[in-house]
Amino acid sequence: MMAKLKIKSGDIVKVIAGDHKGTEGKVLRVFIDANKAIVEGTNMVSVHTKPSAKSPQGGIVKKEAPIQISNLALIDPKSKTATKVGYKTEGDKKVRFSKKSNQVL
Repeated sequence: MMAKLKIKSGDIVKVIAGDHKGTEGKVLRVFIDANKAIVEGTNMVSVHTKPSAKSPQGGIVKKEAPIQISNLALIDPKSKTATKVGYKTEGDKKVRFSKKSNQVL
């Protein structure tokens, strides 16, 4: 069974541990099976590419590498600080909310 992750694509998150601690960015992609996410402008790595039809020169390309979900914290849209995520039902829908400001995300 896959774990339910509290971070989705498009969320603004802050890195709370590791080499890139303190940086903020938008989640581009979430890998549920690996418990990792790619955050815009964070955890940049150099990838060496061979010459191909797409890039005839080849060379070194900088790109984002996945980062562990446990090292990310969601940014509260109201207070602009890191917050925990909770779930509640509004009517017949299950929604995420910020535990800091109690605002629906």
